[in-house]
Amino acid sequence: MSELVLVTGGTGYIGGWCVTELLRRGYDVRTTVRSPERERSVVDAVSGELDPAGRLSFAVADLTSDAGWDAAVEDVDHVLHVASPLGVTAGASPESLITPARDGTLRVLRAATAAGVGRVVMTSAANAASPSSYASEGVTDETLWTDPDDPTLIPYRRSKTLAERAAWDFMADHGGTTELTTVLPGAVFGPVLSTETLGSVGIVARMLSGKMPGVPRIGLEVVDVRDLVDAHLRAMTSPAAAGERFLATGEFLWMADMARILREGLGRDGSRVSTRRIPDSVVRFMARYRDPSLREITPALGRRNRHSTEKARTVLGWQPRPAREAVLDCAESLIAHGAVERP
Repeated sequence: MSELVLVTGGTGYIGGWCVTELLRRGYDVRTTVRSPERERSVVDAVSGELDPAGRLSFAVADLTSDAGWDAAVEDVDHVLHVASPLGVTAGASPESLITPARDGTLRVLRAATAAGVGRVVMTSAANAASPSSYASEGVTDETLWTDPDDPTLIPYRRSKTLAERAAWDFMADHGGTTELTTVLPGAVFGPVLSTETLGSVGIVARMLSGKMPGVPRIGLEVVDVRDLVDAHLRAMTSPAAAGERFLATGEFLWMADMARILREGLGRDGSRVSTRRIPDSVVRFMARYRDPSLREITPALGRRNRHSTEKARTVLGWQPRPAREAVLDCAESLIAHGAVERP
């Protein structure tokens, strides 16, 4: 009998690829959705890659409610806890992002430990293992924790840090036979399964469509979604991964590098990508007076800190592909799925 793995948030970008790859590798998969109406979108997305053939099931559960989680983990061997809120709307309290991330993680862990699940692999973020200020040079690893009390942190960074901290604290007291491993990705690109939930690849879609008039001086550690999922599955199955954090970042690219890759690699399809660099002062002015949504990116302007993936490479045998491949495959997939019209 195949092992059963629960994936939280199967409608999401990373969650959908986790479902797909688990099925490809022979696992039975159950995934959570917030309502039964969302089941069809998961089936349709996965079916573009393979036939679920009766091995995909669903559980209705939400990070903001206790309902449904005990049923979700019933008879489950492992959990990939991928689901997490991504952002807050303008004017909303940061707690509207932090609370569901932290409390939702605890709901998953309470249910998993009570059910005796073998291992929970939680998706955190590389910016939960970063200096509070991105201005310093250097390479950091999993031993560093972002300071969640730093008032300059944007809500997303604080939510990911507090959620992962809460997970480790809970497991220290209540883990029992259940093991926890966390995976901390960088900026996730690569092909899409559908256009319903684009996540971070929306940046590439905006660049391709010409809606980004220039590129700010922001650097991204690009990891392909397929490699990130591989890291999760290695973390799920490797005996040495129990109780460990693993950074799963990729090659560092400035957004100007991404723009050049798209223009040079896509030919006519990349003709609307702007390679014009936007000065930091302009981004800060726009964030302060014109577009408040830009305020979350201003701390990252010119950031020079990097992350080491040596631990994932040596312990898990993880080998991510080049960033150029992830970016171009992402763009070609967006075009193929109709998310971006050809010029």
